[in-house]
Amino acid sequence: MGSFVVSARKYRPKGFEEVVGQDHITTTLQNAIESDQLAQALLFCGPRGVGKTTCARIVAKMINGFDQDSTENINPLNIYELDAASNNSVDDIRNLIDQVRYPPQFGKYKVYIIDEVHMLSNQAFNAFLKTLEEPPSYAIFILATTEKHKVIPTILSRCQIFDFNRIQNDDIANHLKIIAEKEGIKAEEDALHLIAQKSDGALRDALSIFDLIVTYSHGAALTYQTVIQNLHVLDYDYYFSVTDSLMEGNHSQVLITFDEILKKGFDGHNFINGLAEHFRNLLVCKDPETVELLQTSENVKNKYLEQAKSATKSFLLSALNIGNQCDLQYKASKNQRLLVELSLIKISHLNDVISLADNFSMEALKKKVQ
Repeated sequence: MGSFVVSARKYRPKGFEEVVGQDHITTTLQNAIESDQLAQALLFCGPRGVGKTTCARIVAKMINGFDQDSTENINPLNIYELDAASNNSVDDIRNLIDQVRYPPQFGKYKVYIIDEVHMLSNQAFNAFLKTLEEPPSYAIFILATTEKHKVIPTILSRCQIFDFNRIQNDDIANHLKIIAEKEGIKAEEDALHLIAQKSDGALRDALSIFDLIVTYSHGAALTYQTVIQNLHVLDYDYYFSVTDSLMEGNHSQVLITFDEILKKGFDGHNFINGLAEHFRNLLVCKDPETVELLQTSENVKNKYLEQAKSATKSFLLSALNIGNQCDLQYKASKNQRLLVELSLIKISHLNDVISLADNFSMEALKKKVQ
């Protein structure tokens, strides 16, 4: 075994300018530190892997006057990290409070980072209240949580709250591109965007998937096909092909393609949900103002824009409704394959139904005029 370091650690931001997708947080913290107006109790809230602990460590480094390029572990006497998921008792908090009494031997501040703070017991929360309300001048508390609603109101009221966002797919894909260039790895834009989508807004998850695919590729270029094979993701082309057949009313071809998808080991539920998302993306492309909601690579975006030209809003809205009903009924169905096939057949005949309804409306209108 060599000294391999995962990308999430190797490329952990050392300064606020390297933090991805949290400009509203980093700008506020930077200004607060520079103007010496940083609150003594901060609560960082948001999904996993978006930079809460990283920002806490950067704050700890900056308020003690350390250069951003200095080593990650500033001084063990200046920073304390407590994982509340495994240290959530009253005794753990009392030990921390005992440490707060002693001023720092080096630097101006002692920083206490409590991760997953919502896991503390009620007794631990109550033991922490007084110290959090009136901390000594040299103590800064940074609490981090993925579930703010589980933190008791008396703690929330004593903290300055920072809400971290899910990171946009474009930002994640661009960051992965930078890392790939640094590592000398050739990577397709579509591949990086797919990794970003599968990470669900968490950069740490995206970096973990990136490492996995790079290991699988073993020095070869990181391609879109490599990613879908490794992550067992259904190819975009299937959804474009199925949608073309549905709009043509060719339900036989749709059923054959669905059978092929099942034989490849994909789940019918995932397929119908993916198809509904495909219809949603096409609907988004019908209006120039909403095209920005489509978080895909330029290559895939152009495919959506092209297919959206031949799809009517009536078709897409009705297809979305049928797909949603199939999703709701899927788990309770005794014949799940038949349920999906019936939904696909219904969608394939939508254009006929819409055309018939339009003709009926025209006939009714003519009779009224006469």
